[in-house]
Amino acid sequence: MRPRVLMSQTPEFRKFLASILARRGGDSASIDGAVSKIIADVRKRGDRALIDLTSRFDGVKLTLATLRVTPAERHSALNRIPAEDRRALELAAERIAEFHRRTMEQSFIYRDKSGMRLGQMVLPMRRVGIYVPGGLGAYPSSVLMNAIPAKVAGVAEIVMVSPPSSEGERLAVLAAAEIAGVDEFYRVGGAHAVAALAYGTESIKPVDKIVGPGNAYVQAAKRMVYGVTDIDKMAGPSEVLVIADDRAHPEWIAADLIAQAEHGSGDEAAVLLTTSASIANRVAEAVEAALKSLPRARQVEAALVKRGAMVVVHDLNEAFELANEIGPEHLELDIRNPSRWLPRVRAAGAVFLGPLTPAPLGDYLAGPNHVLPTGGAARFASPLGAYDFLKRTSIIEASTGAIAALGPTVAHLARMEGFEGHARAIELRNGAPDGNAKRAGRNRNAEQAQNLTKRS
Repeated sequence: MRPRVLMSQTPEFRKFLASILARRGGDSASIDGAVSKIIADVRKRGDRALIDLTSRFDGVKLTLATLRVTPAERHSALNRIPAEDRRALELAAERIAEFHRRTMEQSFIYRDKSGMRLGQMVLPMRRVGIYVPGGLGAYPSSVLMNAIPAKVAGVAEIVMVSPPSSEGERLAVLAAAEIAGVDEFYRVGGAHAVAALAYGTESIKPVDKIVGPGNAYVQAAKRMVYGVTDIDKMAGPSEVLVIADDRAHPEWIAADLIAQAEHGSGDEAAVLLTTSASIANRVAEAVEAALKSLPRARQVEAALVKRGAMVVVHDLNEAFELANEIGPEHLELDIRNPSRWLPRVRAAGAVFLGPLTPAPLGDYLAGPNHVLPTGGAARFASPLGAYDFLKRTSIIEASTGAIAALGPTVAHLARMEGFEGHARAIELRNGAPDGNAKRAGRNRNAEQAQNLTKRS
């Protein structure tokens, strides 16, 4: 199978671009009904619903005793995986933690010119849930990427859910949970796991936030429970967009496109934008050749047929305009002086600079998170980070001087909006207990406020 090669500004390309943009806000109405019933069942029957639904969807029969992965099982898994696997996971964990410590926000407090003390307390959430998908394989990297930022943020209780496999325990996933410092781990996935994290069951206490990728049912469930608990983002299929010039390595680009298309949903997007028609055709040839020996060639082919293309653009300016319109999860810049072009990027989950920096480096252990906005959400969303597990509380402490200087304006704004009670609450603290300050006092305070504003 050879991927298509398109020229920008042609009807064929515009049709392809429309299919890429159409992935935004995909319609989940077809599964909402089923997910709604699953959530209702978990709320009604608790653990029993989790056990029944796991048997139905995953083909694994759990009991109340086996619903939870014990700490001993996690520790055992860490000692049972090959030593090389353990070293790789521990190196990844160290690098992820080091990066995310740099993303931490700090509390602050200051006194403004009116004498008012203002600030913000930044505190970790108490209890969060992380969802780690099952699917085609084991994903210990997802355990690390979701749990370690929460640990860095200071979350007290990290609860992990992941669907069990009929083929047996995924030891690497259990080991990663141990390395990342997961506190509770349950063998349950799908929409019912999300419902359990949000509403709680006999075994699982509710959490303050749910993070992590998952299939369409998991995403629909996250959307439905939002408000009962917080969520990170609506995660979709993986995406990569490569911008390349005439010096790029076709085989390397082909490998990078394949890497993000092999996840298996068939909805992944893999796009090359290049100024060179020769590079576009050579990459297409390299993809075709590589697929002949790839274990998951069928999954990659399905994705490339649907949302894969080599696109020849007029110049790099056009390439970056298209990239910002698409807003890819992964954006690779395989061009001369890629840092020079970085200011042109306005919408991307992660940017990979230069030919030696493929997206898989970020997927595993570069340090930044691989939980990234998809479906064009990079226009407004950010990667998962320690900041996602923090909550902010504003601090306000007024003084006599601050009330005298600012109070009349507050009261005026309140009356503009028709809230007399708000205005009186301020004026009572400004020497006007009947809610009607003397005009002279109002004028004096207004002058003070004006002077304060001029000085600011």
